[in-house]
Amino acid sequence: MTQANYAIIGGTSGIGFALAQKLVARGERVLIGGRNEQKLAQAQERLGPQASGRVVDITDRASLRIFFEGIEALSGLFTPAASYATGDFRDGDSATSEGLFQAKFWAQYWAVYEALPHLSDTASVVLMSGAASARPIGAPAYAACNAALEGLARGLAVELRPIRVNCLSPGTTDSELWRNREAAQRDAAYDYWNNVTLVQRPGTVEEQADAALFLLENKNMTGSTLYCDGGYTLK
Repeated sequence: MTQANYAIIGGTSGIGFALAQKLVARGERVLIGGRNEQKLAQAQERLGPQASGRVVDITDRASLRIFFEGIEALSGLFTPAASYATGDFRDGDSATSEGLFQAKFWAQYWAVYEALPHLSDTASVVLMSGAASARPIGAPAYAACNAALEGLARGLAVELRPIRVNCLSPGTTDSELWRNREAAQRDAAYDYWNNVTLVQRPGTVEEQADAALFLLENKNMTGSTLYCDGGYTLK
């Protein structure tokens, strides 16, 4: 049986991995999930003996069910994993509309469903959307998907109480995802973000992980969305 206090689906890199680091640093046991077995092994090695890992396909309910097998009384679940493409409404592309919902909305919906028998009565769940929910710049399916996740957090908070459910809504974040892209593409995105936010810079994965940890731990927070977006939704 795998022991864990927290589960993070999407814990091999980015915000999920940063949160895992914070949890293991204070002695928590963390189960991380990812699609790539090699990345999963590397993340486990970096996190140390307090972490365990399992390969999981977030778009497959059976895979999600297997991910949680043998886990009892989880204190918290964070679901930042997603792999998707966005596009314009006029494109009529199902991959950037229906496929986007499959990869981001339904993946988190069913992750919580499959986790439910393994969550303690006082557990906390944190979903992840994105600031386009409140301030779209195009890609309407993407805006709608993020808004749906925030609505899902509110609905789950009511139905699953006393389990708390919240949603983290980050803006552009300086992460491995962006650093692995072409410099010109990354610089253009960061320059744009600098101009449309109050803090005039992208966020960091550490800041986003701190926000997720706050939602996991604050016992007076449920059914809420936290916009960790540098004021993007205000400007």
